[in-house]
Amino acid sequence: MTAELREIELAGIGDEAAPELEGQIAAHRELGWSRIELRTLGGTQLGDLPVDEVAAAAEALDSAGLDVVCVSSRIGAWGRTTRTPLELDIRELEALASRAASLRCRRVRVMSFLRDGADDGTWRREAHRRLRELARRAEQLDVVLLHENCAGFAGRGPDETLDLLEHVDSPALRLLFDTGNGLTYGYDSLDFLAATLPFVDHVHVKDGVARAGGVDYVLPGAGDGRVVECLAMLVDAGYRGVWTIEPHLDVAPHRGELIAGATAAAAFVDYGRALERLIAERLVPVAAGPNGAKS
Repeated sequence: MTAELREIELAGIGDEAAPELEGQIAAHRELGWSRIELRTLGGTQLGDLPVDEVAAAAEALDSAGLDVVCVSSRIGAWGRTTRTPLELDIRELEALASRAASLRCRRVRVMSFLRDGADDGTWRREAHRRLRELARRAEQLDVVLLHENCAGFAGRGPDETLDLLEHVDSPALRLLFDTGNGLTYGYDSLDFLAATLPFVDHVHVKDGVARAGGVDYVLPGAGDGRVVECLAMLVDAGYRGVWTIEPHLDVAPHRGELIAGATAAAAFVDYGRALERLIAERLVPVAAGPNGAKS
């Protein structure tokens, strides 16, 4: 494997493997990975868990040799709109910041609010205003907001994302790029990444096939998300962070379905193995070039 790819760590969103932390840890240990991303524990959002429960989780993760690379939030996501009181998001950010500190993690995934009937101009202004205020609070709390190319104003495409970054203008707002979200929102993943590449600090690996009424999620590289091309572009651009799998094979967060089923752990591990194979068989040759030297 090339030196560049050795510097990239793999992780998974834990609750896609199992509801309880024990199962999430077990799936990552089976894969041999040392990074994990947290969204819910026991079906409860991290920001809603008592501080002492998160501290206990931090100890368990430490004992298992797992570092937390990012924590998910509901900030600006499917249940938050241009009409939702911003105080809900501020309170969640404050709660997550204290919990993330015990997990030795500074990164919080966010989105940029559903339209909820607003016209384009109002939607844009509200997204700017809300993320600006949240980013200023994040600066004070010493956390970084990672905006995912998903629900909300900036999830519509790269132009809206760059517009948001320009108007918020804060070191506490960076990007989380998900390889599969373009299938849902109607843009080409590689084009989105090319436009926003300098601001990407974290990556979710997801793939699928778009169909009428939705997306059928599949193993990485087996769908239309252009996963190999996106990952190769990241490596070539100097990305040396984490690639987190978000299979969506057993849970559907956008529908509020966050309780993984009995077969989820096996599917999660299979997905992780598929990404490892993709890297070894399809990405390493691209990174190394035809003669073994990086092209």
